[in-house]
Amino acid sequence: MKLNSESMRSIVFGVEDSLVSTVGLVSGIAFAGVPRLTIVLTGAVLIFVEAFSMAVGSLLSDNSAREFKHQAGVSISKSIGAAIIMFVSYFFVGFIVLTPYLLLENNQALPSSILISVVLLFILGIFSGKMSRSNPIKKGLLMAVIGGAAIFIGMAVGTLVDSVGSLG
Repeated sequence: MKLNSESMRSIVFGVEDSLVSTVGLVSGIAFAGVPRLTIVLTGAVLIFVEAFSMAVGSLLSDNSAREFKHQAGVSISKSIGAAIIMFVSYFFVGFIVLTPYLLLENNQALPSSILISVVLLFILGIFSGKMSRSNPIKKGLLMAVIGGAAIFIGMAVGTLVDSVGSLG
């Protein structure tokens, strides 16, 4: 398979969104102190639904962009490849950051999942930088910092909701 800009966009978008969304959600839920099974169930539902949603979004938006560019109807089949890449990228990477919750107790799984996500974001940035011939370390740091911010938001919301819930 030849890597073109559409494939590269789908890989980076799918992997980045899966890392950030999945770890942000499971970290927020774990921070709220819910049972491990609830974290795994919630994470798995998110991964299945979001992988499909991201693929459908990719399919429809890519097709719309092609139609806009050509000012005419374009077969949706030309957009299927990018949608499949988006689905696979999101799906498999999501389970990488959920795996610590399958193997470890919450107090060990939480930092492991976060660390895995931030490291993979950094590696994704390096990959993206090398493929685009821009500074790979700068791209890696950018992805890790932005992704880390999303993780922090997930944990903050989980803490906030947990504290509000304990008031009632």
